[in-house]
Amino acid sequence: MVSLMSSPANSSDREKVVSKLPGWLRQNLKIRAAQHGIEIQAAVEQGITDWCHLASSLSQVDTAGSSSFSTFLPHGQWEEFTRTASDRRVSLAQGLAQSVQLWLDTNPAPEIERSSITRRIIVCNQKGGVGKTAITAGLGEALAEDPNALHAVRVAKALAKALRASEVHEEHDGQEADPLDVENLPGLGQRVLLVDFDPQCHLTNQLGASPLPMNGDSLTNHMAGDAKGDLRDLIVSIDDEAFAGRLHLLPACNDAFLLDVRLSAVRAREAALERALAPLEDDYDVIVVDCPPSLGLSMDAAAYYGRRRDGEAPGQSGALIVVQAEDSSADAYDLLTTQIDDLRADLQVDIDYLGIVVNLYDSRRGYIATSSLQGWVDIKDPRVVGLIGDLKEQKEAVRVKKPLLSYAPKSQQAIGMRALAREVS
Repeated sequence: MVSLMSSPANSSDREKVVSKLPGWLRQNLKIRAAQHGIEIQAAVEQGITDWCHLASSLSQVDTAGSSSFSTFLPHGQWEEFTRTASDRRVSLAQGLAQSVQLWLDTNPAPEIERSSITRRIIVCNQKGGVGKTAITAGLGEALAEDPNALHAVRVAKALAKALRASEVHEEHDGQEADPLDVENLPGLGQRVLLVDFDPQCHLTNQLGASPLPMNGDSLTNHMAGDAKGDLRDLIVSIDDEAFAGRLHLLPACNDAFLLDVRLSAVRAREAALERALAPLEDDYDVIVVDCPPSLGLSMDAAAYYGRRRDGEAPGQSGALIVVQAEDSSADAYDLLTTQIDDLRADLQVDIDYLGIVVNLYDSRRGYIATSSLQGWVDIKDPRVVGLIGDLKEQKEAVRVKKPLLSYAPKSQQAIGMRALAREVS
């Protein structure tokens, strides 16, 4: 039986109604409403209004397995709906299912926004061991996630809250984040290329791919003007249904240890990475480069690749700096920003800072960690755009060579990676 129950609602002009809806239709409604950025109750209200105004009923919707469904509607709308359902000789559950399906049919999933200029995100720091590779992978995965599914995301207000050491300490004590700080949002659905630009091949290995052989073709060869084939032939897909062919990897090769030496003989060497990757750009919305812990010519080429191009809005491309809450990261940060600032001045280009990610954070390490975190927050420009805890899920994902966001999609680190992707989008 379907019933009408009146109860106090959030607004005085609405009443609570309880009916039934099949689980698959409820899920489609939840996802589509989130995609359009509206409340579920607004979608149901519009669907019922449109259904009541139709000249006749629609095709039957399979309502097998329906369960209780409640929402808030304007006063009087449910009475009009029940009269219309009676006139059409359909049950209230069938009428509601038809109304929801009608709204879904008239409000298709929005198209993914594609930038006319492929965004280039350069993940960098001169210091090794800060977790650049984990951030590169997590960011790329979050950008590529399924836009027709909902994923847990830490909302912006929660980042500011998490920047307080006490909040992070609670998370590390094993407590769950406040559910009010987490929102279920559709994936971003971007086409993403991850570029392993580090001769140590960490990104390649973490994602379960094989480093390129020394006697074959590589990104290094293309940058040095000694290509042995099409760079596209080296790209591998990160096969996981969460990314549905949208996430690709350009593996590394150990020959990148010789890149700076080979670039020294190349004309306009700062543009070498751009020349190599430019033919691939039309295939992707975002290219994320995992840089080596180096201040050599290869870092110059990476920073130049992330410069702001003609017609590109500020903050679309640039450098994302990964640090830890300890003193040596601060020293490395100063060296890196000095190099980028010198490159800006020497070549007269704009290289934007997309922000700072404080990675592997654990407030239980005491004053050095908490005071260092405060030091990063105090910088303001670039601002802290991500705070990722030192938790076991990332290490486990690396051990089994799986993407973090498919291995542990509900983990605090995954939730933080999705927030980071939205902060830099």
